[in-house]
Amino acid sequence: MTLDSMAAPSANRPAEPRIFAVEGMTCAACAARIERVLAQVPGLDSAHVNLATNRAHVSAGPDIADTLVIGAIEDAGYAATRLAADRLPGEAGADHHDAPGLPRQLTLAILLTLPVFLAEMGGHLVPALHHLRAAWIDDRTFGLVQLALATLLLAGPGRSFFVGGFKAARHASPDMNTLVSLGAGAAYLFSLLSLIGPAWLPEEARHLYFEPAMVIVTLVLLGRFIEGRARRRATDSIERLAALRPSRCRVRRDGHVLEIALEDVQRGDLIEIRPGERIPVDSDIVEGRSPIDESMLTGEPLPVPRGPGERVIGGTVNQTGALVIRARGLAHEGVLADIIRMVEAAQGSRLPIQALVDRITRWFVPGILVVAVLAFGASLAFGPEPALPFALVNAIAVLIIACPCAMGLATPISLLIGTGRAAEAGILFRSGDALQRLANIRHLAMDKTGTLTEGKPRIAGETIHAPQQSDTVLRLAASAEARSEHPLAIALLDEARSRGLTLAEATELSISPGSGLAAMVEGHAVHLGSADYLADNGIAVTPFDPSAAGSLVHVAIDRVHAGTFLVADRLRADAREAVEQLRALGLTLSIVTGDQAAGALPIAEALGIADVTAGATPAGKVAALEALVQAGEGVGFVGDGINDAPVLAAADIGIAIGGGTDVAISAADLVLMRHNLRALAEAIRMARATIRNIRENLVWAFGYNLALVPVAAGLFYPVFGWQLSPMLAALAMAFSSLSVVLNATRLRWS
Repeated sequence: MTLDSMAAPSANRPAEPRIFAVEGMTCAACAARIERVLAQVPGLDSAHVNLATNRAHVSAGPDIADTLVIGAIEDAGYAATRLAADRLPGEAGADHHDAPGLPRQLTLAILLTLPVFLAEMGGHLVPALHHLRAAWIDDRTFGLVQLALATLLLAGPGRSFFVGGFKAARHASPDMNTLVSLGAGAAYLFSLLSLIGPAWLPEEARHLYFEPAMVIVTLVLLGRFIEGRARRRATDSIERLAALRPSRCRVRRDGHVLEIALEDVQRGDLIEIRPGERIPVDSDIVEGRSPIDESMLTGEPLPVPRGPGERVIGGTVNQTGALVIRARGLAHEGVLADIIRMVEAAQGSRLPIQALVDRITRWFVPGILVVAVLAFGASLAFGPEPALPFALVNAIAVLIIACPCAMGLATPISLLIGTGRAAEAGILFRSGDALQRLANIRHLAMDKTGTLTEGKPRIAGETIHAPQQSDTVLRLAASAEARSEHPLAIALLDEARSRGLTLAEATELSISPGSGLAAMVEGHAVHLGSADYLADNGIAVTPFDPSAAGSLVHVAIDRVHAGTFLVADRLRADAREAVEQLRALGLTLSIVTGDQAAGALPIAEALGIADVTAGATPAGKVAALEALVQAGEGVGFVGDGINDAPVLAAADIGIAIGGGTDVAISAADLVLMRHNLRALAEAIRMARATIRNIRENLVWAFGYNLALVPVAAGLFYPVFGWQLSPMLAALAMAFSSLSVVLNATRLRWS
């Protein structure tokens, strides 16, 4: 059955993202080969493979079976498993940085290599050791011992290189396994010929290279082991996020309390939470009251009191009280699960800069094979006598030292660590592309309300006319507004509560939308609203300071103007510091807000921002952003991610600050979970550091090969007498990949 016959058309049905765990990849050429194979599967919208996470990310319609994708990957010589959509995000089993059994293989390789290495290398360094070995065992017998140990090594721990190299050759797509197997295999076969058929070789060419063949395999395995450990330590951010969930919890079912696994929690389950325990899933409190530590979500160090009817988020910590909560969803749902999925998506994405790397690595290994052949031929023709061993050493060194692993890891390993560290700080990128776009912005436009200000109007000033008292006027005005949800009314009510005032019942309520209201409170006729409203009701208003920034609420008691309250949205405490940090990053700042100029200009003046667009409708905000984008600068917009959705989409990168809601996450490219403006500057610094780290990795990965491949090929031998040992080449190759990982690890402390 052909792929075409198995794949039914998925016309007009939306593509869905799928993630497959892939086993057996060792270098960038492996990832590139799987991508090429997947590109040939009919019906796939897109597919890319991430070497650092060992995952294949596929987008395909629901009519495309998983078996098609898995079959294509297996045909390429690898194993694949579909990660279930309802799995617990971040659960183990997706990221295998070590090949199965690698520690055991490495241990066996070292035990087999060590006797040969000590005898050969030790004999070169300390002649007495060579004489001692020669007196104990003759050269031919020792050669047979080396043959036995090398055969065990290559057939055992080194078998994966030959199997992988054969599969790669069968698919006409050579990879790192091809290079290692050719290098070690050539050394082994030449040594075998020298040992069992010396007459077939010139006397001066009869050398044994079992030691280099064994050391090459052992060093590559050691490099893989160290690299895997470093990668796992460097990219464990998802594991730390996932660790915020308890593995088990207690639920009430059929009159009993049962302890069950987290994944067995059902929607609507009643869950008992003791003091100090973590909330397992997003839930509503049914019984009890307790302060909840929500710092993992909001960054606020002080616990927040929660009681019946209020929502609690999975992963947060119950402090002192016993609670009974009702599960709103399953273990793989909720805010924490969404956060982990965003981090996984960002870490598995592809940056635009990766396209260049992919094009190079596709031809890299075939190019190295050509260089090795040319090095062998040139060394054989022009090298010193004995020419054959000289040519063989150069060809093997070229094959071993040129490894595409460093190039393949350069981008994804930095992206893994950068986005993971950002997530721990409450900075969530929807994709790696968003990180690169954030690093490139030069102009930042910001909403005012809820971004630069607290987003909650408060009483900022008042003028009370004698003989009335301030508390009396406020109490009567707040009593009249007690049932209103208007922001100005809420400001009056909050101020009355903060003063401990007791409100009275309001009757005969009459509302004029957008103007004011009238009511009877404790026998007093209370009017409050704009100056025009009071004037329309025949009440003379004493003028208030015309330069005041904010909204004015005039209050009349028994038809006499009793006072005026100034209601304003206050600047966030961290706004000035954050703006200075953004300026220090070289950003041009502007404010684009729907608020009127009277409220926007004082905020802009306090922050030293000259470019202000006030009174803008949603369409007007989009037009303002488009004008900035057309000016040729990278432009970002910061808003709340809900009512600013159109302008967030219009910007080069949309940033939702203080979001944490599903709407905010879906509207923005970047979500700052903690409403802290300083996190915005930190996000930009982190994005720039990550992109800079990627460039450093790429410079090292390409520069390493450009510098050392010519040395390994013997190009400098005629001038400087340089010849690179295959063992040193293997060590350099292992260090190349490890150095990329270690350099990326610096992002954790940058």
